[in-house]
Amino acid sequence: MAQINAFFKMLHEHSGSDLHLCTGSQPIMRLRGDLQRIKYKAFEDEELRKLLYEITPEDKIKVFEECGDVDFAYEVPGMARYRVNFFQQQRGIAAVFREIPQTILSLDILGLPECLKNMAMLDKGLVLVTGPTGSGKSTTLAAMMDYANTNRKDHILTIEDPIEFVHKNRGCLFNQREVGRHTKSFKSALRGALREDPDIILVGEMRDYETIALALEAAETGHLVLSTLHTVSAVKTVDRIIEVFPEEMQSQVRTSFADSFRAIVSQSLLKKKDGRGRVAALDILMGIPSVRNLIRKGDNHQIPSVMQTGKQHGMMPLDDHITELYEQGVISASVAVAHALDKEKVRARVGPDTPEM
Repeated sequence: MAQINAFFKMLHEHSGSDLHLCTGSQPIMRLRGDLQRIKYKAFEDEELRKLLYEITPEDKIKVFEECGDVDFAYEVPGMARYRVNFFQQQRGIAAVFREIPQTILSLDILGLPECLKNMAMLDKGLVLVTGPTGSGKSTTLAAMMDYANTNRKDHILTIEDPIEFVHKNRGCLFNQREVGRHTKSFKSALRGALREDPDIILVGEMRDYETIALALEAAETGHLVLSTLHTVSAVKTVDRIIEVFPEEMQSQVRTSFADSFRAIVSQSLLKKKDGRGRVAALDILMGIPSVRNLIRKGDNHQIPSVMQTGKQHGMMPLDDHITELYEQGVISASVAVAHALDKEKVRARVGPDTPEM
């Protein structure tokens, strides 16, 4: 057994999400959103490098030593998988491990709304799950894919860097491809995907305008495409999709995106008031005709008003959901204000004496 597995066991037993191993520092775990040091000596560079290289494929070591960072996946059988990132920093080598549970939690267990089940059953179009790093995007997407796998009879093709949740063939045929191992890039895998008879394509992350353009093309040609972006709200996701393209292409992209997009789910994880974990706060935008028209015209600033009046279509403004979680006693007033988009408006709803964060 690799020496590093002892740290993974500790992380798993404490229900932590991330393990940080850095030269010049003690090991650190992220528990319920906060970093906590492990009682262990600070690592020297050579000591940590030896510990990390024990579990690292040779080709990944070569990439890291040439480029200064690398991503891959590592599995401890019977416990969990880990999304791994090595990077070089001022004091030496460092690594972050994100635990990926072996069991895929259902949408019901995660407490996510019914409309996400409907998204997983769409015939075609683009569905995006967005949020900051560590907001649970991968967990939500895995739950949606699991629902589709249970309730559809289709071909699901995933393109990931690295593969995170591993799906078994049930109602659907699942093919999972990892960038760097099974394909050169997201772009090349997406180009090939259109010849591989998929019904659903999961793109682990839309990193550049070429990947976004290919994802839009796949969604426009009769496939259901799901992907992620690092944006903090549904409206900012729309802005980001358009703005990543050169200015001369943006008018065409607005039309293409408006025609293909079906839903955006932007989520943040908020600390629960009782200290027992975190809860997802959602910002949900549905691709109804009025929203599509605003996107075509470039009037994205008017979308929040449509979200307020379109709740019967499954819309959920983030600040409304945050306020609802506060009123249910799930989160504190200070957490509600800290994560709100319109902090003054939410402060007025949860209490004027809420401190700034």
